[in-house]
Amino acid sequence: MNSFELNKILGALLGAVFVIFSINLVSDAIFHSPAPEKPGYAIEVAESGGEGAGKEDAAPQSIAPLLASADPAKGENIFKRCQACHTVEEGGANKVGPNLWEIVDRPIASHEGFSYSAGMKEFSEGNSKHWTYENLDHFLTNPKGFVSGTAMAFAGLKKIEDRADVIAYLRQHAANPVPFPAAETEGGSDASATPAEGAAPSQDAAPAEGATQDAAPTEQAPAEQAPAEQAPATDGATQEGGATAN
Repeated sequence: MNSFELNKILGALLGAVFVIFSINLVSDAIFHSPAPEKPGYAIEVAESGGEGAGKEDAAPQSIAPLLASADPAKGENIFKRCQACHTVEEGGANKVGPNLWEIVDRPIASHEGFSYSAGMKEFSEGNSKHWTYENLDHFLTNPKGFVSGTAMAFAGLKKIEDRADVIAYLRQHAANPVPFPAAETEGGSDASATPAEGAAPSQDAAPAEGATQDAAPTEQAPAEQAPAEQAPATDGATQEGGATAN
């Protein structure tokens, strides 16, 4: 291949590049559409931390008001999902999970003969934590979320009514079942406070009324004595008048 043919090839390549580059510039000039200075309409995005965020940050519902009316029979049916890993009878064997006899108010990670996970041990150490009704409820809601690092693979019970039924069922498996916690409601607290508030004014009012009655004679005493003090002056004036007349 001589230099003339090589020059033709290079010229053809350069010409093709020039044509492509020129077409690109022309197409950009024809089809260019600049962004408007002001959009036709603005899309407003609600900021986080509003009413919805407040509901998410609200405290979880307490299990206490539901325990008294919970159904242990329903809890037994729900607990069948747990029987592969747990026993509830007194002296029952440990399986994948520990025996749950007298689990309510039992110290956490304390059942003899069971090897607890490091996460469960860490959760219980130094806090004197027990399986209270509230702790059982939180754990059954989301085991791994409540005790980080626990080996329990159960996903949890999302319905609070189901958790109340299961806890009521577990409570029965004890020599002396732990009493249910008292459900404190706003209506109950207000009702209990009303008599106390009503009693206070009546007790305060009685001395006040008595004091008023006691003070009344004291204030009236000078008024009753006033005519007695003025009597001599009146008598004297009459006598003087009599003497003058005489």
